[in-house]
Amino acid sequence: MSLLAVGLSHRTAPVSVLERVTVPAAELRKVLEELLRCDSVSEALVLSTCNRVEVYAVVETFHGGLADISAVLAGQAGAEATELFDHFYVHYAAAAVEHLFSVAGGLDSMVVGEAQILGQLRTAYSQADEAGTVGRTLHELVQQALRVGKRVHTETGIDHAGASVVTEALSDADTALGGLVGRRALVVGAGSMGGLAAAHLRRAGIGEVVIANRSADNGARLASALRADGVSATAVALTELRTEIADADLILACTGAVDVVIDAALLSAALFDRDPARPLVICDLGLPKDVDPAAAGLPGVRVVDLETLQRRLLDAPTGLDTQRAKHIVTDEVRGYLAGQRSAEVTPTVTALRKRAAEVVDAELLRLDSRLPELDASVRGELAKTVRRVVDKLLHTPTVRVKQLAAAPGGAGYAEALRELFGLDPQAPAAVCAPQVAEETTQSTMDGEKS
Repeated sequence: MSLLAVGLSHRTAPVSVLERVTVPAAELRKVLEELLRCDSVSEALVLSTCNRVEVYAVVETFHGGLADISAVLAGQAGAEATELFDHFYVHYAAAAVEHLFSVAGGLDSMVVGEAQILGQLRTAYSQADEAGTVGRTLHELVQQALRVGKRVHTETGIDHAGASVVTEALSDADTALGGLVGRRALVVGAGSMGGLAAAHLRRAGIGEVVIANRSADNGARLASALRADGVSATAVALTELRTEIADADLILACTGAVDVVIDAALLSAALFDRDPARPLVICDLGLPKDVDPAAAGLPGVRVVDLETLQRRLLDAPTGLDTQRAKHIVTDEVRGYLAGQRSAEVTPTVTALRKRAAEVVDAELLRLDSRLPELDASVRGELAKTVRRVVDKLLHTPTVRVKQLAAAPGGAGYAEALRELFGLDPQAPAAVCAPQVAEETTQSTMDGEKS
C-alpha cells in the first residue's frame, strides 16, 4: 500500500475549473465515502480550499488508485476525467509526502507562507476521521505534516506579515477606497474565512462591520466577538443584503455556498439606492463565486476576486525565508521516510527474536530430558546464560539492519534477514496479526488523536 496525492490548484487550473471541482462542506462526507468504496483505496482525505482541491489516499496500486480518484473528482465536477487530466497533478509515495509537507508549510499557497492552510488541513483531517476514512497511515502522515507546518512558521519568517488571500484582497480594497479607516464593511459569510476577514478589518481600523450570514447564530457570534474588540458590529440575515449593500463601502463575500449569493439583479437594485459617486469595492473570495461576475461591469464597482489575485501572486518572488522553509521540508521528508523504512523491517526483527526464543526454549527442554537430575539453580543459570548469548549475538545485526533499512535504498534488508535466518515469509505479518496488538495500536492512535 502506498500514498497517492491527486489534485488541482491555482497553479494548474483556472478558477472556473476549480469552482467545478470544489467540494462544499455539505458534500464532503459523500465524496469521502465514494473514495473509500473504490477498489484501490483503503484510506482517503480531501483538502478543499479556495485555491486547491486535493485527495490524499492510501492505494493498492498506482494506476488503479489514480483511475478511481480521477473518476470521483470528475463526478464531483460533472465532467469526464479526461477533461480534467490537463489540470491534475499527481504525486506518489515519497513525492506525495513531500507535496503534503510543502502544502502544510505554506510553500504551495497562492500567497506563499500563509498560515491559514494549517487550520484547513486540520479541519480536513477531522472531517475524514469523523467519516471513518482515515487509518493509521494517513493519521501518522497528517499529524507529522501539521508538525512540519508549525516548524516552518516557527523557525522562519515566512509568515511574518500574516499573509493570506484575505490580506491581499483587502490591500487592493484599501488602495481603491483610499484607506479602510472609518469605512463600512459588509462581510457575507461567518465561517472561518469570514472570521479571518473580520479580524483583518479590525486591524485595518474599519469603522463598522455588518455580518450577513445564513445562520443567525454564527453571524451574531462573530459580530459579538468584534464588539468585544471595540468594533461597531451587527449581524443581519441574507434577506437584508440589498439594504446593507447600498450602505457599504466594501463587501467581502466568502460563504462557501454552491450558488451565487449576490446576483446581478440584487446588485443593480442596491446600487439604485446609493450615491452614484460613492465607490464600492467587492472582494469575492468564494469558491465557487459568491458574486455574479456581471458585477464587474456595473458603474462605480471594483471587483477583486480569486482570479485577479491568482494572476498577480502566481509568480510572486521568493526570499531567504522561503528557501529555509524548503530546507526544513526536505529534512522532514527525509526523516519521515527513514522512519517508515525502519518501521517496515521491525516485524522481521521481531519475528527473528521470536524464532530465536523458540529455539532456546526447545534446547532447554531437550536439556531437561537428557539431564533430569540437574540442579534447579544450575538449570536456571544455564537458561540465563544461553538467552544472554543469543541476545548478544542478535543485538548487532538487528540494530544494524534497522539502520540500513532506514537509509535510501534499504527496502531489501528485511528480505535479506528472512533469507539468512530462514524465516517464514509470513512470520512478520503474523507478528502484527494478534488481536491484542491491533487493539493496543488502535488505543494508541485514539490517544494520539485526542
